[in-house]
Amino acid sequence: MSKFNPYEHLKIEVNQDGTLQRHNKMPQMRSNPNPGQGESVASKDITINNEKHTWVRLYCPSKLASNDGCVARLPLMIYFHSGGWIDHSVADLFNHENCVQYSRSLPCIIISLEYRLAPEYRLPAQYEDALEVILWVRDQMNDPNGEPWIKEYGDFFRCYLSGRGNGANMAYNVCLKALDISLYPLNISGIILNQPMFSGNKRTMSELKYACDELYPLPVWDLMWELALPKGCDRDHRYCNPMNDIALQSKVKRLGRCLVIGYSMDPMIDRQQEFVSMLVKCGAIVEAHFDVGFHGVDLVDAKRGSYNLQLVKDFVK
Repeated sequence: MSKFNPYEHLKIEVNQDGTLQRHNKMPQMRSNPNPGQGESVASKDITINNEKHTWVRLYCPSKLASNDGCVARLPLMIYFHSGGWIDHSVADLFNHENCVQYSRSLPCIIISLEYRLAPEYRLPAQYEDALEVILWVRDQMNDPNGEPWIKEYGDFFRCYLSGRGNGANMAYNVCLKALDISLYPLNISGIILNQPMFSGNKRTMSELKYACDELYPLPVWDLMWELALPKGCDRDHRYCNPMNDIALQSKVKRLGRCLVIGYSMDPMIDRQQEFVSMLVKCGAIVEAHFDVGFHGVDLVDAKRGSYNLQLVKDFVK
C-alpha cells in the first residue's frame, strides 16, 4: 500500500524558493458590470492594493427596490473565500456563482476579497488584507469619488463579515482586530462563519474518527496549517486554536452577533462546537446550526445550500 501524500491529494508542489505550484486549476468567471436582460446581479473588479495585488469583486443586484422614489439601501457583506489558506480565487466558478446567488437572494452588496495566499504569504498576511478591505469599505462613504455601488446603495449600518473554511477563520480574527479601530460610519452587525477552520496540537475525537475522510483527510488539514502558520509555530497558535488564547477572549463579548454553521462528519466539528461554547461563555450572541453532512456538503447538495442561504437570510436583518 502506497503512503498517503497530502501534496498529491491537494495537487500542489513546493518549488525550491518555497512557493507553490498549484495544479488544481478551477474554471473561472469574469466580472460582469453590465448584465444583460434576465441577469439579476452585476459584478465588477476593483484593486485594493497594487503592491500586494489584492482586489475585490463587487456584486450588486441589477434591479434595486425603491421606497417613495428612493432606492432602498442594501446590507453590505464582506466575504472571504475558502481554500485552506493556500488556494482558490474569488473568480473561481463556484465562488463567483455562490456570491451571485447570495447577492440576488438576500439581497445584498457583496465585497469578495482576493487576498494573498500561503505559503508565499503566511499568516497574519491574510488578516491584514481582510482589515485593509474593511477600512476601504468604511472610507467609501465619505470619499467624494467613493465606489458608487457601495456609497449610493449600501447600508453602512448593516455590514457583515462572512467566510467559509479558512475564510470563516479570517472573518472571526479580523472582526476582533477591527474592534480596536474606529470604523465610523461603518458598523459591523455580525459575523457569518460557515464551517470555520480551526485546529490544535491535541487531536479531538472527530479528527480521529474522520482522519481518513475521502475529501479532506487529517494530513491535508495539517499540511495546510503547516504552510499557513508563521514559521516555527505549531497548531496551538492563536490563529489556529483560538480556544487557547485566554487574553484575546476578553474581547469576544464585543463581537456582537455570530452565526456558526457546521456538519457532523467534518473532522473539525468538535473544534467548531468548542469554539461556539467559548463564544457563548465569553458573552457573544451566538446562533449555531450543526447538521448531518461532510465538510463542503453545501457546495454539492442543493438542499443544503438552500438551507444555508435561508440561515443567512434570517440572520442578516
